[in-house]
Amino acid sequence: MEGIVTSDKMNKTRVVQVNWGKRHPKYEKGVRLATRFKAHDEKNEAKTGDFVEIMETRPLSKDKRWMITKIITKAVIQEGAK
Repeated sequence: MEGIVTSDKMNKTRVVQVNWGKRHPKYEKGVRLATRFKAHDEKNEAKTGDFVEIMETRPLSKDKRWMITKIITKAVIQEGAK
């Protein structure tokens, strides 16, 4: 699965948000959904805003069941932003 890193505040753990969609069973309207996963990042390489690929793995802690396999695109850092 692919998603965007939304938090990099923990050591060796990143929160990755995966966006997906489906159709409502009765009204047939498209619905956008988002799921947040805690993923393991051994070298602390991924930063907030990076687009990453994650894969499911054995339980690493209470909430971590995913691992970042690669960083697809790095986040653009704006100079002078507060």
